[in-house]
Amino acid sequence: MTHLWVRAEQRPNEERVALTPHGAAKLIAQGIRVTVEESHVRAIPVDGYRDAGCTIAAENSWPGAAGDAIIFGVKELPEDGTPLPHRHILFGHAFKGQHSGRALLERFRAGGGTLYDLEYLVDEDGRRVAAFGYWAGYAGAAVSLKCWAAQQKGRICGPVSTYAGKDALLADLARDLDGTGKSRPTAIVIGALGRVGTGASDLCTAMGIAPTRWDMAETAHGGPFPEILAHDLFINCIFARPGTPVFVPRDVLTAPRQLTVIGDVACDPDSDYNPVPVYDRATSWTAPVLRVHDAPPLDVMAIDNLPSLLPVESSEDFAAQLLPHLLQLGDLNAGVWGRARATFDNHMKDL
Repeated sequence: MTHLWVRAEQRPNEERVALTPHGAAKLIAQGIRVTVEESHVRAIPVDGYRDAGCTIAAENSWPGAAGDAIIFGVKELPEDGTPLPHRHILFGHAFKGQHSGRALLERFRAGGGTLYDLEYLVDEDGRRVAAFGYWAGYAGAAVSLKCWAAQQKGRICGPVSTYAGKDALLADLARDLDGTGKSRPTAIVIGALGRVGTGASDLCTAMGIAPTRWDMAETAHGGPFPEILAHDLFINCIFARPGTPVFVPRDVLTAPRQLTVIGDVACDPDSDYNPVPVYDRATSWTAPVLRVHDAPPLDVMAIDNLPSLLPVESSEDFAAQLLPHLLQLGDLNAGVWGRARATFDNHMKDL
């Protein structure tokens, strides 16, 4: 019997889960055994999983799970260097040139396990079958606007935390923007036709901002892109990959510019292909921005788990997208799972 083990998330400020109680009940009806760990932070309470028929396990007990269990989570595992013998489903961030990704793959090699990276679950045409992108863009644009509002008062954006829902986020952000006493800022969204860019654009629209929306057609010439510097905010929704243009090179820090906030929703500072190479590390919930230049200021927002600001909505959306494929876990050699395994195997050869 296929055994799916939903682990508790262990990184700070991560309340999402990629399986709802409704989805768990569907898996159990299909004959899949589902174990769900207790969690003191998960946005969806464990009681719903218990009522759906799941086995409930202690928080963070997955390393002791039976060898045939498929360990299922959202974000990265603790970086403790231990070998990984299980099959894991998660966002591994290990296949795009990230320097930290090699250490994760080394752990899989040491333990003999397999990574089915959620980012690489793709259909026959290479399109991702499930993504948190919309809510990443939505929340990322919101935090970027909070950064701009703080700048207008001579401050750097303070800590952020989860919201009960998007209405609460919108109300809080409106208070921040109205409190500046200024007109709404201008914003440009690159990658506007994708899920992430759509979310960012929708948030801007909800706040009374008509963003400039760019996608591949506007960036195909490869740069430079002086139009970006003529906006107050730049929201980057293009993930780093070979051939991605550099949108904001380091020399713009001292160039004449209107731009004072970059919201790097894609957040790949560790990648060789980072299109916003003016910063070198992700930001956090306690310190949402990194000031990379003063006079005039330029702040970079690069939180790498933005959807968790809206954990219920983002979990429910992602889980609904992924469920049809979880129902196919009985054959990990076919479909999206087979393609994800092939991606893992190809990268393991390069170690």
